[in-house]
Amino acid sequence: MSGHPPGQNGRMSDLLGLRTDHYELSMLSASLTRGTAGRECTFEVFCRRLPAGRRYGVMAGLGRVLDAVARFRFDEGDIAFLFEHRVISDGAAHFLAAYGFQGSIAGYGEGELFFPNSPILSVHGTFADAVILETLLLSILNHDCAVAAAAARMVSAAGGRPIIEMGSRRTHEEAAVAAARAAYLAGFASTSNLAAGRIHGVPTAGTAAHAFTLAHDSEAEAFRAQVDALGVGTTLLVDTYDITQGIATAIEVAGPHLGAVRIDSGDLAVHAHRARAQLDALGARDTRIVVSGDLDEYAIAALAAAPVDAYGAGTAVVTGSGAPTAGLVYKLVEVDGRPVEKRSESKASHGGAKRAWRSYRPTGTAEEEIVQLAGDPPPTASDGLELRELQTTVWRDGSAVAGAGDLIAGRARLAAGLITLPWDGLKLSAGDPAIPTRA
Repeated sequence: MSGHPPGQNGRMSDLLGLRTDHYELSMLSASLTRGTAGRECTFEVFCRRLPAGRRYGVMAGLGRVLDAVARFRFDEGDIAFLFEHRVISDGAAHFLAAYGFQGSIAGYGEGELFFPNSPILSVHGTFADAVILETLLLSILNHDCAVAAAAARMVSAAGGRPIIEMGSRRTHEEAAVAAARAAYLAGFASTSNLAAGRIHGVPTAGTAAHAFTLAHDSEAEAFRAQVDALGVGTTLLVDTYDITQGIATAIEVAGPHLGAVRIDSGDLAVHAHRARAQLDALGARDTRIVVSGDLDEYAIAALAAAPVDAYGAGTAVVTGSGAPTAGLVYKLVEVDGRPVEKRSESKASHGGAKRAWRSYRPTGTAEEEIVQLAGDPPPTASDGLELRELQTTVWRDGSAVAGAGDLIAGRARLAAGLITLPWDGLKLSAGDPAIPTRA
């Protein structure tokens, strides 16, 4: 199709209502014509299996989902575009002009761990109301959950050392902001992305790139300019030319109380050991060492014995460290109280609206994910196990429940959840999910 201007001010972010697939509005038109649009339905978001190499998933992006649902509307320009290209019927045009999701949503909390077949989001409403949310919800959750799971593995590998998210230049400009939020949820200390700081309140950090050094007549001149502007607590990038000379120049300019040096290339473990010895010899024992450069969870784990104080991670964060999607699907499981299910080979779904619990041993270690039909009696704890229900209502009466999707609460929830996993569940190697799902 030929291109069309994205809106009056040209911003793609204004086209939230159109961030859906063509076939969803085709289904809307057909269901309105057929009289099935008003049937009460439940759609569920879940994954059939975790991405390769993953032992757990992380619910991330719930806050963004709730904000997006609140703003999911179709203005006159959207409807004119859809009508012009014969995407919708007259009835669908009238429906979309007045659209605002009036159903309810229950889900796992922001930062909650999940496993295969965990019903992390349950959307209840009429078929017409709920079906057109599919692409919007999946595009947010598949991205954010993948990033958060990868980032959580990096945080575990870092063993308490802070990580700065710096992947904005390796992805779409809007995905960069979402990735920074998801990484912070997972335990990253800060981000280089200022929009994430403004929109989501993520702490921001950053000093200078190699270009800053190259723009000056000497490395010493560049360091002096940075220290004059930012103080001796700044981080100086010392590998533009020669790392050993760069460290010597950094301490000569800033003195032994320099905040940190950053190394962005080469064998980081070797350079970190040499840098620590050199800094100590120069009297800069408190100057920290920050390393960056294509770090993922495996590279971070390999640096565990190196004298590294902080990491900068970019590409592997925004790409989900090789798993760019969480494998989530959005499936219809109930119509007018009747379970429905897909039986396609390798893509089967389990019919009926679900509820989920997680069982814990007396030590606090997670034992099992229990998923059952919502109408069944709740499971009972046995053998000293404790049960916790996982879903809560996050949207009702046309708006989000207060506090649902809160980033800070989600960050704490994930940190606490990771502690409950069996040791095998935290391994970086491929293997079974951290705990089994009984469905």
